[in-house]
Amino acid sequence: MKRIVILLSGRGSNMQAIVERCAEEGWDARVVGVASNRPGAAGLAWAAARGIATAALDHREHASREAFDAELARVIGLWGPDLVVLAGFMRILGNDFVRRHEGRLLNIHPSLLPAFSGLHTHRRAIEAGCKAAGATVHFVTPELDHGPIVVQAVVPVLPGDDEQSLSDRVLVQEHRIYPLAVRWFVEGRLRTEAGVVTQLDGAPQLYLA
Repeated sequence: MKRIVILLSGRGSNMQAIVERCAEEGWDARVVGVASNRPGAAGLAWAAARGIATAALDHREHASREAFDAELARVIGLWGPDLVVLAGFMRILGNDFVRRHEGRLLNIHPSLLPAFSGLHTHRRAIEAGCKAAGATVHFVTPELDHGPIVVQAVVPVLPGDDEQSLSDRVLVQEHRIYPLAVRWFVEGRLRTEAGVVTQLDGAPQLYLA
């Protein structure tokens, strides 16, 4: 059974989607721990209420980014993860942490990467006049928001959209594709060669809303 650890900073709606789909679909995996850099994160309470181990590591209590990353790696290492999933984790992880978990560290980003890496993706897509937006699940590498792409979902940018309305529509698709990507990983159905991820069963890696 594969062991999944999830990192979050807020309510963890993608974490909830993963936990629920894992149970509903009977994956040979389980979420063994949830950690947050914000002790008051609502996602910690949600996980704890379902018997999942949790850890709160306030990044403000560490002298440097490297010190926080080292403590985070130590804590989640106690859970023995086969996969570490970033689900709204609002901290940039340093190179040492990323390399330690290389090939087993997933993130979801609310844009069609490589477009609009970083923050304020929906605002930037609207301001650029994009006719489509979406979300991307990718493996994490030291370069921010530029790891190998596992799966993407596309939504239209509608007339009159603002950041919130577009964000809401993209989030529905995040909850669709993130559990899917995690399941593919834990079932050994992904292969990465030369920076390109292939789904070995030939399942679509692009979804249109």
